Amino acid sequence: MPKHLKKISEEVIHENPWTQYKHDTYEKPNGEEGNYYYLETRGSSCIVPVMPDGRIVLVLQHRYLSDKQSIELPSGKIQAGSTALESAQRELLEETGWEAEEWVKVGEFNPSNGYLKTTAHVFLAQVTEQKEQQLDDTEEIDVLYRRPDEFEDMIKRGDISDGYTMAAWSLVRHRFFDTHENSS
Repeated sequence: MPKHLKKISEEVIHENPWTQYKHDTYEKPNGEEGNYYYLETRGSSCIVPVMPDGRIVLVLQHRYLSDKQSIELPSGKIQAGSTALESAQRELLEETGWEAEEWVKVGEFNPSNGYLKTTAHVFLAQVTEQKEQQLDDTEEIDVLYRRPDEFEDMIKRGDISDGYTMAAWSLVRHRFFDTHENSS
């Protein structure tokens, strides 16, 4: 059975509106103390928006850390005082201009549980009405539309490399394909 580390103390080293950088001290199974450094957030929401014709709504944006364009599903951090669903609804409208009437939470995942304490909530949304994007001053986002088979091909070719997008897709892809058809 895996060994359990016992937390002794926790401190916030740095904090901003989105993230806390933390340091914990813990006790190892042998009684010695250790240090653990990690980021913690309120979580995030990732949306798989589906058009009435079955196409998926994606976003294309520049990512600062990788310094490249990234094709992704709309997503964003959960703001203080908001639920995961409220954040998903806000992010979908902000990034794509789309609104949805039907929302289904399909799951959640921990995107990087070795150094990031957070939960990503995944929603499937049937989009119904498009308005204008509501981007903030750091965003410039193009909206793309792809059939599920095209989306799969983009992942296989490496056109989509965002981990949130691929993890969210793994939770919903069975809704778009007959699983017996793709079991080869």
